[in-house]
Amino acid sequence: MNKLPKTLHPIIIEYVRPELDGGRYPVKRIVGDTLEVTADIFKEGHDTLAARLRYKTPEHKDWTEVTMHHVDNDQWAGSFVLSENTRYTYSVGAYVQQYETWRRELQKKHGAVSDLSSELLEGKAHITHAMTRAKGEGKAQLKQWLQQFASAPDQERQITIALDSALAALVAEHEVRFAWTTYAHSLEVVVDRRRACYGAWYEIFPRSEGTEDGKGGTFRDCEARLPVIRDMGFDVLYLTPIHPIGETNRKGRNNSLKAESGDPGSPWAIGSKHGGHDAVEPALGTMEDFAHFQAAVQKHDMEIALDFAINATPDHPYVKEHPEWFKQRPDGSIKYAENPPKKYEDIYALDFYSDAWQDIWQEMKRILLFWINQGVKIFRVDNPHTKPVIFWEWLIRDIQTAHPDVLFLAEAFTRPKMMRVLAKAGYTQSYTYFTWRNTKEDIIEYMTELTQTAMYDYFRPNFFANTPDILPEILQQGGRPAFKFRFVLAATLSPTYGIYNGYELCENRAIPATEEYLDSEKYEIRHWDWDRPGNIRDYITHINRIRREHPALQTLGNIHFYSADNEQVLFYGKMTDDKADRLLIAVNMDPYTVQEAKLTIPLADLGIGEREPYRMHELIQDYRHEVVGDEYIIRLDPNTEPAAIFVVQQ
Repeated sequence: MNKLPKTLHPIIIEYVRPELDGGRYPVKRIVGDTLEVTADIFKEGHDTLAARLRYKTPEHKDWTEVTMHHVDNDQWAGSFVLSENTRYTYSVGAYVQQYETWRRELQKKHGAVSDLSSELLEGKAHITHAMTRAKGEGKAQLKQWLQQFASAPDQERQITIALDSALAALVAEHEVRFAWTTYAHSLEVVVDRRRACYGAWYEIFPRSEGTEDGKGGTFRDCEARLPVIRDMGFDVLYLTPIHPIGETNRKGRNNSLKAESGDPGSPWAIGSKHGGHDAVEPALGTMEDFAHFQAAVQKHDMEIALDFAINATPDHPYVKEHPEWFKQRPDGSIKYAENPPKKYEDIYALDFYSDAWQDIWQEMKRILLFWINQGVKIFRVDNPHTKPVIFWEWLIRDIQTAHPDVLFLAEAFTRPKMMRVLAKAGYTQSYTYFTWRNTKEDIIEYMTELTQTAMYDYFRPNFFANTPDILPEILQQGGRPAFKFRFVLAATLSPTYGIYNGYELCENRAIPATEEYLDSEKYEIRHWDWDRPGNIRDYITHINRIRREHPALQTLGNIHFYSADNEQVLFYGKMTDDKADRLLIAVNMDPYTVQEAKLTIPLADLGIGEREPYRMHELIQDYRHEVVGDEYIIRLDPNTEPAAIFVVQQ
């Protein structure tokens, strides 16, 4: 038999947005954003309702409230500015405005009912009750209104006083919140610093930054390259693992199972006699050298992203000190890591389902805090989809509670639902399928998913155009034109993107029938000729400059796709809310053939009249056309320039 409710909460509050999985996970925003919240709020009958959007940070016990306004069809809306880098809790509450309900009924009866004395006594009671609750000036003002009401010479004068909007506002401020009802869930929004949504990443193997043949680079060598990387326009310098590399089962060149003398091994094979995840590879330098390098990076207005790879070689201190952290075979040996069809004979995977799982969790937190104390604020996490999601949810929340400025990038090229839940569980940014989206239809479909579905509230894409593991076929086959148009796509579709070094050199040599680089830096030290013919370093610099100068390219959700009558030409636009910065971008997706298209200029979106002249200023090649109307013909030759970025001017 159902029990009666202890308290009456008759107001229906539902369909609150944004809300992720019934409040199970937080949504994401950036410091300075305004959180727009809507909800359907209603009640039986004809009572007048009021609604409040409530929010607080962990440092505040009490709610701050803002008034929600009725939109239409029982939908209400409110907003507040997210001014702090922290986690906000927010919710919605509603109540019956008893005086306003009475006041509206009085308005309807006035002129239709002659004797309203009983109704006026009811109104007086509402005012009196509000006065008893009020303090200071509010109490004094309500007392004056009551005196006017009592001394009114007739019913008409009392009605005039009772219907006064100033009195109604005063009573509403102090009356009891009758039938106060709150939403069933307290919701959360993670508010990150700006780098979480906007930045250009550049990935390097520090050991390949040396200048002497046969000798690996050091942190000091890396410092020498910083001006060039910064001048290209990059904000984040992502370092592949910098920890000691194991000797046992060390991989050789091109992932061979046997290493030759002098082969450095894979940086992801972490752990040796020199230490584990809280140490640096001696060939790179010391912790003091790393600190010096970190300071140099900051002086160049960049910041380091450190690779966090939960791998351990047979030589890692963990293996000797905590063998219970690893999966044991029946013969007593430890099982090496696998990600079929890939095998990693040089590393062991920690067993997150061992009896010692809590110790593993705490150790991973300790490692992150160690590097945070060294000044690292960004972590690119290797293969997070092979560890329990609940571990990441705990770890990221725990770290960000004390260090809300720390960011996490999920390197998870895996099933869509797993990629999405990792983002929900706390990852600041995520790798994406962009690398394999190479047709006009693919790009439009994928960008629509990222920006027009619930993913927009929690999944921040980082469009890496290549990685040490992925040299996509389009780059292998399309040569320099493909490197250029894929770079423009990455840099303009998403406010955050990245490249792995060698991209600017159009490096496209692959192991046949694979996406693996030939002579990969993962297994050997490379010495690059950064000025080799055919490089696109100046091109990258120019596109990054355009990104910095145009705020329309620094957000994700403002993208719109427009008509181009050629299936090889992608046409899209980005503009700021105030239309002060209006960009239109056309890209030839065919790296082999000249393509021509008629573009339909979105005059209405741009705020331009049908017969109003405007200028199309192309920013890559720097030419200008005066235009009237919505038709623009473009010709894109991949061997000269496969893309055009127009700023629309009036």
